[in-house]
Amino acid sequence: MRAGRAGRATTVASAVLGAALAALLLGGCGGDGEPAAPRTEPTATAGGSSPATPSAPSAPSAGTPSAPAPGDPTSPGPGPTGTTPAPSPRVTSPAATLVRVTRGGGFAGRTGTLVIGEDGSWTRLDGRAKEVGRGRLTGPQLGTLRAALREADFARLPRTSKSGTVFDGFTYAFVYGGFEVATGDGSVPIALTRVLDALPPFED
Repeated sequence: MRAGRAGRATTVASAVLGAALAALLLGGCGGDGEPAAPRTEPTATAGGSSPATPSAPSAPSAGTPSAPAPGDPTSPGPGPTGTTPAPSPRVTSPAATLVRVTRGGGFAGRTGTLVIGEDGSWTRLDGRAKEVGRGRLTGPQLGTLRAALREADFARLPRTSKSGTVFDGFTYAFVYGGFEVATGDGSVPIALTRVLDALPPFED
């Protein structure tokens, strides 16, 4: 009698244990048999609302240059305006003076000066040093004048040579090679006569 009660008790205990295991297995799975994902409860803040999850800053895309900040020394300056700057004017120096001869007196009592450049260019000035004419000697003419100036030997000429006065005659003042020689009609050395003959006219 006691053995039969013990067998029924063992059978009941086995059924209860199997039901408990089945319930445990069903509670750990989802409706489709997949394990249920754990639920995470948000932590309440002091104001009663869930804190917003900060989003990570987006990285700049490759190949996109960032704009330079104002005042950045690496910031490029203003671009070209598209205009080409005008070239500065070329300054040409006047030709060095070869010889300067001033003539005065004569019947009209006028004074004129011829300034001959090393390149053969010449300028005619009036008594007030105002330009009244210009021109250029040819190559042969310039060669003749240079030869006459060398042959005159200004270093040996007297600074003033006036042996007589010619009525209505001309006076001359030569400046050449750092020397100045004054003379007049009637006393012009022959060497200076050749220089006068090689000069352009004092008047038109």
